[in-house]
Amino acid sequence: MTDLAPSATEASRLDAAPPRRSPSMALLRRSLRHGGLMAGAVILFLIIALALLAPLIAPHDPYAQDLSRRMMPPVWQAKGTWEHILGTDKLGRDYLSRLLFGARISLLIGVVTVLISGTIGTLLGVCAGYFGGRVDAVLSYIVTTRLALPVVLVALASAALVGSSLQGVIIVLGLLLWDRFAVVTRSATQQIAGSDYIGAAKAIGCSTPRIILSEILPNILNPLIVVATLEMAHAILLEAALSFLGLGVQPPLPSWGLMIAEGKQYMFFSPWVIAVPATALVFLVLAINLLGDGLRDVTAPENRN
Repeated sequence: MTDLAPSATEASRLDAAPPRRSPSMALLRRSLRHGGLMAGAVILFLIIALALLAPLIAPHDPYAQDLSRRMMPPVWQAKGTWEHILGTDKLGRDYLSRLLFGARISLLIGVVTVLISGTIGTLLGVCAGYFGGRVDAVLSYIVTTRLALPVVLVALASAALVGSSLQGVIIVLGLLLWDRFAVVTRSATQQIAGSDYIGAAKAIGCSTPRIILSEILPNILNPLIVVATLEMAHAILLEAALSFLGLGVQPPLPSWGLMIAEGKQYMFFSPWVIAVPATALVFLVLAINLLGDGLRDVTAPENRN
């Protein structure tokens, strides 16, 4: 009679646990399966690529004026030409070229604003969450005071006082949009401040700056990235609103908000002068929000194993 029992080698192979994927590979697989994350990443990548390559692919100088060609319609309308694919504005400047260079300004404002506000908010939040006590009380009062102020009104007043310029808009927005960073980092820091590895770092004599830089910040990086993407979209929309009201980026810079403001008087007769930059702005903000929501989903604690 044939022995049907498995051999020792086969039994050990059956009892062996399946190979465990590395965290980075698991994160990559979840990211590739997330439709919103991939859609936002692709759209944002295309916008960034167009912004970086704007000097090479722009058909005309975005600042060159030609009044004989003012308000030319885009190519899909009856009198449109391929020389100016998206038409021209009220000063005869090529709309496609201004749109490409305007992407640079929007992305610059979003990135620099997030760097400024993220640095301020992260510093305040980590200090409040790590030290606690009176430090937490004082910093929480500062955050509460900031949250009580309406962002748009404060931005309008600050821009009017500082002056309407690209640098002024970046400084104003950077000093206003740090509250979410502070709230998120404070909460995340409080959750891990009493962890065993933090206590071990204190026991071996690590200094407070080293504990914060090497133990706390790496472990709160994921929520910070999510907040940074959402605040970047917020900053771009606020810049567009300020430019539309005349307190943001000033002519002749090709800001998308300024392009919408300059075309509002022609919106009933030439609606494309508003539709083109507004559509570009919608796609940029949508891509950043999709990317932020996707990062939040794939880095959630229940998905890390």
